[in-house]
Amino acid sequence: MLSDTRTNAGVDNIARYRKMFTWETTGERVICLMCSGNLSITQGVITRIDRDLKKAAKGESVETILNVDSLFRVAQIIGDHMRDMQDLHRETLQAQGEAADATIILTGQRAGGMQRLFLIYSAGNFIEATEDTPYFQIGEHKYGKPILDRVITPATPMSEALNAVLVSMDSTIRSNLSVGMPLDLSIIRTDTYTFAVNRRIETDDETYAELSRQWSDAVRNAFHALPPAPYLEM
Repeated sequence: MLSDTRTNAGVDNIARYRKMFTWETTGERVICLMCSGNLSITQGVITRIDRDLKKAAKGESVETILNVDSLFRVAQIIGDHMRDMQDLHRETLQAQGEAADATIILTGQRAGGMQRLFLIYSAGNFIEATEDTPYFQIGEHKYGKPILDRVITPATPMSEALNAVLVSMDSTIRSNLSVGMPLDLSIIRTDTYTFAVNRRIETDDETYAELSRQWSDAVRNAFHALPPAPYLEM
């Protein structure tokens, strides 16, 4: 999972907000969310999730993302929160000319279950990844998605998948001012119920900068190596 931290309400109103949120009960469950769209809507969803977790920690009987018996039920809970936030604010936001749409990617695993990946829409409904659609991307995806489409399959090794998402994000950052550093990166390995990686990649990260440079050089070299298209001779 990889997300940027830039939000904007116009070219002169740029801000930084975390779009990735993580929870874990070590040895039992690990969950990650990534958000895009209307910030007030997605922040409201996260606030409701944390509110329920605090209630459960105090002994109250409440369903939370950390105590239900399946990731499918977690997706339903988040979808319900999304629907509630939309019902509260959509009409007012639209009356002011603001978009209320938002989407959330949910992934994780609980003990005894499989890793699962869901895409939750503004209406609270959701879909799950399959072998035919092994990844989801939300937000400003048109610049980076072609890279993932060419590389990602269910059999892609973790190291290649990591390079693919980093290159995809780098391409998006280069072409879209609404996407920017720093980045948040999380990796969950199967049946570990914890994060193998959960870190921030800052603007001055040398590893990321070198990957970006190598990708640019590789594309440039591959382009120069292409034979001339025959159309000029027609």
